[in-house]
Amino acid sequence: MPSRSIRLRVAALALSAALAACDDGPQVNPMDSTRSYVAEAFTPTAATRAYCGSADADAIEARITALLSALTPAEKVALMHGHTLGLVEHTWEVPGNEAHRIPGLHMLDGPRGLSAFTQVEATAFPVAMMRGATWDPSLERRVGEAIAEEVRSLGVDVLLAPTMNILRHPRWGRAQETYSEDTHHLGAMAVAFIEGVQSRGVLASAKHFAANSIEDSRHRVDVRMDERTLREVYLPHFRRAVVDARVASVMSAYNKVNGDWSDQSAHLLRDVLRGEWGFAGFVESDWILGTHGDVESVRAGLDIEMPIGLHFERLTSRIEQGEIREREIDVSLRRILRAQLCYGLDARARVADDPTRRLTPEHLSLAREVARRGMVLLRNEASRGAPALPLDAGSLRRLVVLGRNADVENLGDHGSSNVRSAQVVTALEGLRARVGAGVTVTHLPGDALDEAGQRAVREADAVVVVTGLQAGDEGEAEVGAGDRDGLALPAGEVGLIRAAAALHERVVVVLEGGAAILTSGWRDEVEAVVMAFYPGVQGGSALAEVLFGDAAPSGRLPFSIPEREADLPVFDNRSDAVTYGYFHGYRHLAREGVPAAHAFGSGLSYTTFGYSELSLSATTVRAGQSFTASVTVTNRGAVRAIETAQLYVTARGSRVERSPRDLRSFAQVELAPGASARVTLTVRADELAYWDTASSAWVLEPIAYDVIVAPDAAAEGLRATVRAE
Repeated sequence: MPSRSIRLRVAALALSAALAACDDGPQVNPMDSTRSYVAEAFTPTAATRAYCGSADADAIEARITALLSALTPAEKVALMHGHTLGLVEHTWEVPGNEAHRIPGLHMLDGPRGLSAFTQVEATAFPVAMMRGATWDPSLERRVGEAIAEEVRSLGVDVLLAPTMNILRHPRWGRAQETYSEDTHHLGAMAVAFIEGVQSRGVLASAKHFAANSIEDSRHRVDVRMDERTLREVYLPHFRRAVVDARVASVMSAYNKVNGDWSDQSAHLLRDVLRGEWGFAGFVESDWILGTHGDVESVRAGLDIEMPIGLHFERLTSRIEQGEIREREIDVSLRRILRAQLCYGLDARARVADDPTRRLTPEHLSLAREVARRGMVLLRNEASRGAPALPLDAGSLRRLVVLGRNADVENLGDHGSSNVRSAQVVTALEGLRARVGAGVTVTHLPGDALDEAGQRAVREADAVVVVTGLQAGDEGEAEVGAGDRDGLALPAGEVGLIRAAAALHERVVVVLEGGAAILTSGWRDEVEAVVMAFYPGVQGGSALAEVLFGDAAPSGRLPFSIPEREADLPVFDNRSDAVTYGYFHGYRHLAREGVPAAHAFGSGLSYTTFGYSELSLSATTVRAGQSFTASVTVTNRGAVRAIETAQLYVTARGSRVERSPRDLRSFAQVELAPGASARVTLTVRADELAYWDTASSAWVLEPIAYDVIVAPDAAAEGLRATVRAE
């Protein structure tokens, strides 16, 4: 539950919004009509031209200059904040100005589909963490396209996604919303999503900038870290969103970073985001409690306060009082107008509601494909002389299904990322549909087996326990469950697994949840374990396809699952200040020499793959260059399947401490039984550099770097060496 102080602040904001709703709108200074003001002209830069894409950047900037000269200060400020706490026509609106043909902005979540805040049904895609488990950026781009089409069907032009914060610890309540514990992997998936969204004319928003990875203390915590950690771990994926994907907007985070609120961090918003990366779009605050001032926030680089102008509505008087110059306001407003004009929002009619573009057969099929591709097979031991999976529908007569998630619509958090969806297929429904009338499927609810239940388990041909987490266990703070209490399954579910395992020799455990769930203490008692995340509207059908071998599992973990929570860095969601170190996840485990229960990047299939003949395109590389590693991957089994080759780098003899391994590239290949193919992985030399705090610059050391191509972060793999010059 939110603290009393937070609840009071939210109530105060609601009252403020209600009072504002009674107002007639921004009051214009009567002197404005007689004033003479000429805005500063702006010559497009390489960054602003790239941001505008194929649009006429020169004409757009000239029009913005004319608008800035014509608009009054009060009119300008009205364009810099939302005006209602709730949705207006299904969106959070930043009003435009009809007299000047300024369309305004219409924002909505979310990371896995059209927000449930609209009370409209839409396609609930698998959560982003499951999509991260596909390790397939091309597939994620298609998801971005589909979500953009669905939100645009309600007039949305700014999608508040992707969530692209590093998964520092799996207890984070919103772990499900992001893609990975690794910056390279996260960046690749986020770039694909952004490109997909923006290809459909919807502005994406990269959130939450930056170092946002705690829920329960998110409104007060100061996240502290040294500059090297910030630059190498918590910012590179955001840089890719800006530089590679040209993301349209960025959302600042609730938390402080090194003593400054994120919306008032000139270092993050002005120096890094805009100064170094050339970001040409606008920055909006996180909702309600994400803005901490007016003049200070604008000067730091915040452009829009959402969802109401509790602070920014004072900017007009600040201008009149000389506390901020109108030209400073113009800088923010130029970015806001640039986004609207470069994306042509002024030239297209908003769609009021087009239900034919939601829950389409194509989108449902895509959701099912993604869920199937994201399932991670963690364990598959022998049962009766053969692997427990896949199940054989032809020989199966009796199937027992247990577990708290077997027959519930378990789509994920009930916070801002929630999606209302019809046609949800539960695990039980998916299994029953797959086996048909010839197989008896018995569902035993609850976490205890009575005598009849024990008999049903003994007599079954296989037992599937669908367990894990639910929205009541993890989610967004205030509007959801907040951070997790721990990484273990509920005790009752562990007891149920062990009871089933004691009665049967073919028990398959399916885990649903946003991130790592401990398997230690019970996994050796069962034959198979599958990580199914929150698999979306078609998750039950996808699960059945994987369990019965209609498709070989190809998902790979986007995080590490430790043996014990104590193997990871401490997760502190109570303190007012926390310090983030350089290591977490697989990098932390490797540094400490602690093996994971299930390694980052790992996942089994119904076949095995071999790697051979590693070669590099170059043995030396310089800053600004790239090199490739090529490897032969062979399908050694009898099933067609997809393999994900991963390239890790180790720096030899660095002057600073480096991670034992850093992911720097990955690629996939689908192979028929017995087939082989060459897989090429590309590495940019700049990704071998480290941030030197003394010179405040990236340094590519002239040393040797081991290149390791392997199926996961812990595997020995094949090795070669490249030297930087």
